Amino acid sequence: MSGLLTDVPGLKVGHAGCPVAQTGVTVILPDAPAVMGVDVRGGGPGTRETDALDPANLVERAHAIVLSGGSVFGLAAADEVTLLLARRGIGLPVAPGIHVPVVPAAILFDLRNGGDKGWAMEAEGAAGAGEGKGTEPPYRRLAAEALQAAGRAPASGRVGAGLGAVAGSRPGGLGMASARLEGGGTVAALAVVNSFGEVTTAEQPVAGPVPMPKLKAGLPAGLGASTTLAVVATDRPLTRAAARRVAMMGHDGLARAIRPVHAPYDGDIVFALSTAAETPAVVDPPLLTEIGTVGADCLVEAIRKATG
Repeated sequence: MSGLLTDVPGLKVGHAGCPVAQTGVTVILPDAPAVMGVDVRGGGPGTRETDALDPANLVERAHAIVLSGGSVFGLAAADEVTLLLARRGIGLPVAPGIHVPVVPAAILFDLRNGGDKGWAMEAEGAAGAGEGKGTEPPYRRLAAEALQAAGRAPASGRVGAGLGAVAGSRPGGLGMASARLEGGGTVAALAVVNSFGEVTTAEQPVAGPVPMPKLKAGLPAGLGASTTLAVVATDRPLTRAAARRVAMMGHDGLARAIRPVHAPYDGDIVFALSTAAETPAVVDPPLLTEIGTVGADCLVEAIRKATG
């Protein structure tokens, strides 16, 4: 299995990163507002506007997804993307000349990966090279750069939100994969892997010791200190409830590729979206089952690529 998230027509992906701070931002930008769903299963998530995707709530479509490093500081990346999209006239029209984009976001913890995080420290004069003590966090700047980069051929590996990730005992990163559906259409996935557990290249064992390499190595293991952020996309039409089901099934891909997964330390989250212009009254259950299963398969491959 190979491919990119952008194999789904109507999607762009942009990355930006700061090598000095070892952190970054990834923006997933649909050409038109998209039906989205989300499922959060990690014990320490950091999110923004995920409640807007609940099928019981008002907004039918959203305008972008932002994934960022930086823990809670990284949520500012979505603020910048929201503002810049509004200035492009993208979003819900609420007043003459004013639009309100719906931009769900999720963050991962990369504050103790060795990068210069002086911007998060008490201001005590200049900190030398890097972001500097008392300066602004880089996430608004990185978000603007990632949004500007959307539309270029997206890279994988230690890029964007995955630049400073650590996956179990090895460097993490960002991976993508795609596949065709039997009846036509595409499913693709993107994963940013900063997991507490180990990424496996074989089927998960049914028994045996549970690997916890971050604890053994003295790496961050507090609540929310590890996370896998994922997106499953398709060009087949979905309802919001169906998109949520695809996101739920996508977590099976995480469970097949990472052990342990969904731990108290993780902020694991899967978004799902459809770029189709139409919204059906209902999605055929066999088709929904295929989309969710293939999406999980793509996530297994994307996760392994992220750390390969």
